[in-house]
Amino acid sequence: MTAEKVPFGCTAGGAEVTEWRVRNSSGASFSALDYGAAIRTLTVPDRNGVMTDVVLGYDTAEEYGAGDGFVGATIGRVGNRIGGGRFSLDGTEYVLAANDRGNHLHGGVRGFDKRMWKAEPMENGVAFWRMSPDGEEGYPGDLLARVAFTLTEDNALHIVYEAAADADTPVNLTNHSYFNLAGGGSALGHELTVNAESFLENDKNCLPTGRIIPVEGTPFDFRSPKPVGRDIDAADEQLAFGGGYDHCYALSSRRAAELRCPQNGIVMTVFTDMPGMQVYSANNLGARRVKGGSAAGPRDAVCLETQLYPDGMAHYGFPSPVLRSGEKLRRETVYAFGVY
Repeated sequence: MTAEKVPFGCTAGGAEVTEWRVRNSSGASFSALDYGAAIRTLTVPDRNGVMTDVVLGYDTAEEYGAGDGFVGATIGRVGNRIGGGRFSLDGTEYVLAANDRGNHLHGGVRGFDKRMWKAEPMENGVAFWRMSPDGEEGYPGDLLARVAFTLTEDNALHIVYEAAADADTPVNLTNHSYFNLAGGGSALGHELTVNAESFLENDKNCLPTGRIIPVEGTPFDFRSPKPVGRDIDAADEQLAFGGGYDHCYALSSRRAAELRCPQNGIVMTVFTDMPGMQVYSANNLGARRVKGGSAAGPRDAVCLETQLYPDGMAHYGFPSPVLRSGEKLRRETVYAFGVY
């Protein structure tokens, strides 16, 4: 497999975007953009051999540049939320953009999702890297970030995140793909399993309170397969805060989750070495046109964002997101596809 380079047009700001396409011998494929290091397509066979694109994306670079929702993008420097848009590190307070109800979300106003990356074609994939300069979006230190996407012959997409910095800085990289294994329509009938005994309690602004709550007896219990929509509108304060699921699970296994589509038999298994995974039922995905002129909107996809716990700088006992100067970060997540 060799990555194919295809021009993808320009954003409204004039950035020339390239799409990199990779296909394995069985016909499964993915493509990624050097704008936002974003996964644009991910096509796998269903139980009848029909190739199905299982992620949301756009047809033009302009839509990626103007769009919200972080569709398919690599998220950084810190994914998820930082309370109050500020943190203290080694006695110094850093002030970031408060771009989400008073909190900092997904790297700020122009996080990694709105930046151009350098591409490195690989035999069975493509890697992207960029230097995030000291002070970008308020973060300290020059940070070199790299994300590599590779596709195996057995239809597994591997994502490897790497980073190093010349000063201590928080880092929490993730991918924000919206999965719909049916290729479109509502995702509420997808069956989800999450290998987690507990999840992080949120406040009304979806910021962790610091409490970790057992899933047992709550609508958040996905330890056995359950349709995403079964309990999503239950009378539960946590669901009300997020308008559905928008919570980080404290994972209890490297086999983090499984998502199944009864409609066509596609199953996606998520493996990761990260301690948390944000389950987001696309509650705030405004109605929009996506690839091929199709429509998508709230709850038409599920995001399974492997990551460190949100607001990790503020809560004792949460995994620390601080990458120390001279250290190297390496994390991996796998989205493996099959049928049942």
